[in-house]
Amino acid sequence: MPALGLVLNALGIGLFCWAVFAPAVYALPFFVALNFGMIAFHGGASVIGALLVAIAAGVLTFAVGEITFAGSRSVARRVMIATIFAVPAAIAGYNVVLALSQIAVPSLAWREAFAYLGALCVGGTTWTRLTVLARGDPSLRAG
Repeated sequence: MPALGLVLNALGIGLFCWAVFAPAVYALPFFVALNFGMIAFHGGASVIGALLVAIAAGVLTFAVGEITFAGSRSVARRVMIATIFAVPAAIAGYNVVLALSQIAVPSLAWREAFAYLGALCVGGTTWTRLTVLARGDPSLRAG
């Protein structure tokens, strides 16, 4: 029975890691969609209208970022776009790891160290996935 518990724990941790890393590319479009949806809702739109505005803003943000990244020949522009997408993902990764480390890590210094490492990993994963999506390799797409 303990072996089953270890296997299920390992599967759960793996699933959680996938749930953190896979949608990391979409952190910037999600934040943009959330902001545009809230602006639309507070501007008088209905819930359905605000949801439609949010979805359109998120999809447009992702599409413009991908098209601009893929169509750009300038390395500086690619680095700028990848950084714009990776920074919100790194912030989200920092907050997720910091919140989870508060469960089991008593030292504040170690919590911060783990959180910075999580931010680096999630931001790097986002950077990598963005470049893979721009190249069009379907075997490594998010999701």
